[in-house]
Amino acid sequence: MSSVVTHIGLAVPNLDLAIDWYSKVFGFYILAGPYEFDERNEELFSMTQDLQGPEVKKMRNVHLMTNSGVGLELFEFQQPEFADEKPAQHAGFFHICLIVEDIVETIEKVVLHGGKQRSKIWNINKGKPHYLVYAEDPFGHIIELYTRSTAEVYGNN
Repeated sequence: MSSVVTHIGLAVPNLDLAIDWYSKVFGFYILAGPYEFDERNEELFSMTQDLQGPEVKKMRNVHLMTNSGVGLELFEFQQPEFADEKPAQHAGFFHICLIVEDIVETIEKVVLHGGKQRSKIWNINKGKPHYLVYAEDPFGHIIELYTRSTAEVYGNN
């Protein structure tokens, strides 16, 4: 049995800014939400607290979607507040990767809207249109940009 990636979840300090950024830069659209969770409005222990931990008292989230069918779920933890602590540099979650049509235009949009270009644009396979670049959203998440799918870039090399 094989698995399929359906969505990636990211914590951000400001849900509205993140929705705006991912929509403008990458063309994500809102599939569902934004939703609000406030423990004071719950009668019993909730699914949100079961999944996120009982210390979560208040949060917002939204499901964004790409045309490819893979989603991005954004979380704004309000109580406890978003922790702007960077995880260990080479441990745990590291980056997400998106395929873009025009890598130069996309990296320009990333920077124009407050993100960063973290690396130069690399040609992975000489003679083929297989390029990648590392970028960063305004919230510190690393985003790798590809011009082709992982299967095309690394298959049959």
